[in-house]
Amino acid sequence: MTMQFFKKLAVASLLSTGAMAQAGVLPEVADAITIPLVAKPTSRPMTVAYVPDYNRYYIADGGLGPVPDGFSIPMARSEVHVYSAQGKHLQSVKAGLDNRSIYFNPNTHHLESVTYNVSSGAGFLPGCGIFALELDAQGNLSSNTTELSTFNPAFGDAATMPSFDPAESRYFAKQKRSDKVWIAKQENREQIAEITLDLAAAKVQFDDISDNYVAYTGLPGEELMLLDVDHKSVLVFNLAGKFVGRSALPASLKLRANNHYNGLGYANGLMFVYHETEGEFGTYHGYRVSDQAVTR
Repeated sequence: MTMQFFKKLAVASLLSTGAMAQAGVLPEVADAITIPLVAKPTSRPMTVAYVPDYNRYYIADGGLGPVPDGFSIPMARSEVHVYSAQGKHLQSVKAGLDNRSIYFNPNTHHLESVTYNVSSGAGFLPGCGIFALELDAQGNLSSNTTELSTFNPAFGDAATMPSFDPAESRYFAKQKRSDKVWIAKQENREQIAEITLDLAAAKVQFDDISDNYVAYTGLPGEELMLLDVDHKSVLVFNLAGKFVGRSALPASLKLRANNHYNGLGYANGLMFVYHETEGEFGTYHGYRVSDQAVTR
């Protein structure tokens, strides 16, 4: 073999290595879908799910209704809203749940919801746990739900918005005002593991980032994403908590303090962020953060 051949091989190797180094987290997010809300959220928009069987998005509100006499048990007045793949509103249903996290479980083909206080961290309240929402053959919601799991202290904070890993049937529950993510399973009463996010490597403090939500992406080496509200970006970590990269959100996006606590989601390979000041009732944007992500 000639020296010229080896030089070409070395150049090709360097180019390949450079391409690999650039693969992964995008320096700036790519706006893939816009979903304008058509009515004022019943309290606050929480998270977003995508059901590939029907090619639809489902946005869950959270919150309890007022107690007229001050003594009765507060009831959930939250709705779940159905949108097409193009962001057109199709339906809104009150399912009677104080939703925190909504997701599609491909193992059961259920749309499922984790409610506020799934851990009983705020005391024992009715209607708290994990529930399956009923869908008909066209993907329309009914108001019927099925309880899958009751209180489970393995989830930690009462306000956590756990994301779901269908491959391992486990949940990633961000703990408030911290760098901690608990890993929980329905059948275990204690967390099975804890991840410490390397916030120092990301150059952020715990109060810069989303307080209750971390997204599980299923992307190798980029499994966890969360919103950096103060620096207007999405942070990416691996399962060991190591900081992988940062993807900048649009400069025009105006985030509010409430983005620390809700208005998030990860579905169909997209990170969703609620833009409260866009449109009459706010707008969700679905952003592609990694070039590994696949969107239908």
